[in-house]
This record gives sequence, structure tokens and C-alpha cells, in this order.
Amino acid sequence: MSDIATTVGPVGDLNEYAQISIRFQVSRVLTPVLENSGLGGIVFREEAVEPSYKKDYDASEPPSTWAERWDLSNWGMIVAASEGQPVGGCIVAYDTAGVDMLEGRRDLSVLWDIRIAPNFRGRGIGADIFQRAVHWSRERRCTAMKIETQNNNVGACRFYVRQGCVLRTISRFAYIEFPEEVQLVWHKEIP
Repeated sequence: MSDIATTVGPVGDLNEYAQISIRFQVSRVLTPVLENSGLGGIVFREEAVEPSYKKDYDASEPPSTWAERWDLSNWGMIVAASEGQPVGGCIVAYDTAGVDMLEGRRDLSVLWDIRIAPNFRGRGIGADIFQRAVHWSRERRCTAMKIETQNNNVGACRFYVRQGCVLRTISRFAYIEFPEEVQLVWHKEIP
């Protein structure tokens, strides 16, 4: 990672940020299984997907549309670059009207988006960016950070566990447009 330069600041050029691919291959999913009709809890069973497919979150909500929906003045942008080219980054939301995941709280942030270019994945860039997002949130006196992902992003789920996050919310019916996807909301406590 010695050739990676990371910057932290306000949200900048979202079109340039979107050039970092968020697309990933879905070859496995975490299928929720209700034990005793849910009274015994929920267990996730990892299953293969045949045929596998590509998922691109930007296809349904590209970063260029975020400023049309929300005031981004309290949001932060962290970008990792190699030889001047963005190869990873994240967006952190804080104290923003209309962002339901913030619950109207000023002690909570949301890791709105995190992405690493495919050729740079697995090098620790994501962990570094994540820790910088935690630090950014701590500077705003947040006590926790929330992160949303889906059951078809098994790699992200494992990543969040490695970062010390705890799965707090499972919503099997959150996405009308993607009924096969289960919403998973993770929490990272910020001491």
C-alpha cells in the first residue's frame, strides 16, 4: 500500500468517484433460514448461485444522483489513489435530513458507499478506508456507524465482520424492485 495516497475531505467530484467500479460477481448468497418459523432465530446458509451474475449498485442509483436527493454538505469523502488515479473510496453521511438510516440522530453516521477497483481488491485498501471512515465519524462525536448491504454481497458481509461490525437488522422484504435480496444493516460501535 506504499503507492496509495489517501485523502479525506468533503464530497467532491462524484462522477470521478463513480469511475471506481462497485460491480461484483454474485456466485454465492447468504440465504436466511427461519428456525421454528422465526421463534428460534434466523440462520444464514451460504449457497451457490447458478448461473452467477454481476451486480452493480450504480445501475440503480449512481453517485451523480445523490446531490439531487440529499444535502451532501455534512457528508465526507475518502479517496485512495494510485499514481493519481482513484482506486478506492467511501462516502460517509452524517446529520442529513431525509436519510432514514440516520434515524434523525446526530451521534450516528452511515457508511453510505464503499468501493475498491477490482484490480486493487484484497490489498488492505478497504480496511484502511473503513478505519478512516470510523475516525471521520468519531471526529463528529458519533458513537456508532451503520452500514447497509445485501445477502448477495457475501464478500462485503465478511469484510464488515472483520472490521468489527455486528449485524443488527435483517429485512427480508426491504427491496420491492429486488425481491430476492435481503437487506442487512451492520453497526460499528465507535468508542
